[in-house]
Amino acid sequence: MPAPAVVTSVPAPAVVTSVPAPAGVTSGAPPAGVTSGAPPAGVTSGAPPAVVTSGAPPAVVTAAPAPPGGVTAARLGGPADSTRIRFVPRQLTLPGGDAAEVEPAQTVNGELVVPELVQHLGWWDGSSYAGDPFGSVVIAGHVDSAAQGLGFFAKLLRVKVGDQVTVRGDGHAADYRVSSVQSVAKGALAADSEAFDQTGDHRLVLITCTGTFDYDRHSYDSNLVVIAQPVGSAH
Repeated sequence: MPAPAVVTSVPAPAVVTSVPAPAGVTSGAPPAGVTSGAPPAGVTSGAPPAVVTSGAPPAVVTAAPAPPGGVTAARLGGPADSTRIRFVPRQLTLPGGDAAEVEPAQTVNGELVVPELVQHLGWWDGSSYAGDPFGSVVIAGHVDSAAQGLGFFAKLLRVKVGDQVTVRGDGHAADYRVSSVQSVAKGALAADSEAFDQTGDHRLVLITCTGTFDYDRHSYDSNLVVIAQPVGSAH
């Protein structure tokens, strides 16, 4: 699926966190096929009323009176315990307990604009919610800045396969275990369908800058892409 670019609007930053956008991303809107701010409908499951049989029927069965008009009253069931929890990410906690605020990040002219504050992270609002049954939850952030120093995602450089991270929001939490840590050239990231896919298995994708800094372009030449799989259901 086409992915937006990730840029910063911080004045004269030393690092511009960027995820190149492939063709087909429209200005002011998330990539084609993704509706901004309108996630897939939640999944609910209804439970039929329990039916209990006994060894012998009662001696007398009293029928409940029918409602007016001769219509038999329907038996009503409550919501099932298995109703899925899904929520907008508001906080990300890395191994060791370090946490950062996560803000919704929109696409502007085909680019995903992450928060100016390098200690904050941006959740692509065209990606999945935490706890969804499918699709990538994409969270991006700066690794550093000339004006603000190291960003929160400088800590992402120390994350390794097997580590657990937690996404929180609206009183809920979803745990994910890191399954992949890789450096991807910025020109190749847009073609990485696994990172931005919104139709495959559910996953968490964390993105920041890495590699060699290009002083002419004021940007690193690669992106660090961390992919994590859900551990159980959101709760």
